[in-house]
Amino acid sequence: MNEKEIIAKYGQPGEKLASCNLPFAMKLAWAPKVEIKQFKCHVLVKKNLENIFQDTLAYYGLVAVSHLGLDKFGGCFNIRQMRGGTKQSVHSWGLAVDIDPERNQLKWGRDIAQLANPEYETFWQIVETYGGISLGRTKNYDWMHFQFITIGD
Repeated sequence: MNEKEIIAKYGQPGEKLASCNLPFAMKLAWAPKVEIKQFKCHVLVKKNLENIFQDTLAYYGLVAVSHLGLDKFGGCFNIRQMRGGTKQSVHSWGLAVDIDPERNQLKWGRDIAQLANPEYETFWQIVETYGGISLGRTKNYDWMHFQFITIGD
């Protein structure tokens, strides 16, 4: 989708937001002592996100979720441009989530990124079941990030 198509379907950045309610507390990546139980996302992906986190908890359990860093929230809704670009980030619509950014940095590939390891395979299958797209799995960078739309010109 290009930006015009995104706006036609999802509205302007920051419109049509809802609260994604989490089944477990997540720690803010930039302030790990702060825990959240919900975050803002686009209304059209709210249920999918809630299902992703519910199924993740059901499969891994709370101890493993924490051990694997799946409870480290790096962000969702944030009106900004893509890193190093001029177009709006998918985060501007609340259509993307970042998990455990410290151990899955933007330019890291599968040889370094934690979320590329085999123990995360079920997590990625859950994400994909609900329509999420992993940039790590599809492009081998930005393993922290999954989104609900494909971007093209």
